[in-house]
Amino acid sequence: MKKLLTILLAALMVFTLASCSNKNSGGGETPAEGGAEEAGEGVIELGDLHLQFVPSRPAEEIITTTDGLGDLLIEQLAKRGYKVDNVTIDVSSSFEAAGEALSAGSVDLAWLPSGTYCTYSDEVDVILTATRAGLSNDSMDPKDWNGLENKTERSGDQVSYYKALIYAGPSPKGQELAAKVNAGEELTWEDLNSATWCISSNVTSNAGYTYPTMWLMEHYDGKKLTDLEHTIQDNYAGSFQKLAAEQVDITVCYADGRTDYEEDWETPADKTTSKGAGWGREASIWEECNVIGVAPNIYNDTISITKAKPEIYNPEFIKAFQDSMIEIAGTDKGREIIAIYTHEGYLPAKDSDYDGTRAALALTSGN
Repeated sequence: MKKLLTILLAALMVFTLASCSNKNSGGGETPAEGGAEEAGEGVIELGDLHLQFVPSRPAEEIITTTDGLGDLLIEQLAKRGYKVDNVTIDVSSSFEAAGEALSAGSVDLAWLPSGTYCTYSDEVDVILTATRAGLSNDSMDPKDWNGLENKTERSGDQVSYYKALIYAGPSPKGQELAAKVNAGEELTWEDLNSATWCISSNVTSNAGYTYPTMWLMEHYDGKKLTDLEHTIQDNYAGSFQKLAAEQVDITVCYADGRTDYEEDWETPADKTTSKGAGWGREASIWEECNVIGVAPNIYNDTISITKAKPEIYNPEFIKAFQDSMIEIAGTDKGREIIAIYTHEGYLPAKDSDYDGTRAALALTSGN
């Protein structure tokens, strides 16, 4: 009897061990979710990631400022189960070029303004929206922005929107327009059409094209930037430099544009700033560069992802990237990097957040 019990117990142990072995080696007990790491297969190898920025600042400045972002992302994604061998970071030739590259999958993730995102949202998806410091001024009355007493400061409060402003410079025509606005007078279409404007060459640029067009349409019976007789194109830095040189009378930019270019404006031409030679104005940019129009609020920039690559366009990787960028933005080095776009942090985003921007684009279609 003892011998029989011993045989039976031994057989039971063998059966139990075999059952456990089957469960751990891919039988019906394997978790349906959780990825390779939870299944005991290690981390997910992605190889390379290609990130792209748009040229709303000089390309060399963007590349220099974002140096180190790749290493930070590799480290953060590794903590979340993704092995990335290399991160390539470059700057597109235009806003549209970034949208096209992301749509095609030749770029994996890109920092896109909301207008550019909405233009390409059939092929790309928003995953993060930027937060920025609010400004000390949020008025819709242009004269409230003018003069040293109304110098615009970044308040420190995080906001999810910004404004586009229409600026008149120190040229005789620019000062004529500013004087009317500061006296509480309405500008006529003839006032504006007789001036030389500098606008963005990127038609999906919110502050440089789309929202200034909306402002014109609202105030001047549907007139658009394309109806103006005297326009030239440049990026924000170039447009403020042309304003300082009195080569143009009006430019359009985001609401803290004067803050960004104050040093350049007031530095003598034989001196240099961190961005190059000074622009040689003797008076303050806050005295010589006046706001003559305030456009509606604009949703902040996005970080968007291509839909062309299922290995990254999936809930698991998107969550890992969101968490990684939010954590990076909370570090000293991360804050230095994202400051290139005056971003101060990121929050998860969804496509419907940008329905207002779509409406703006619809109003200005056909420009």
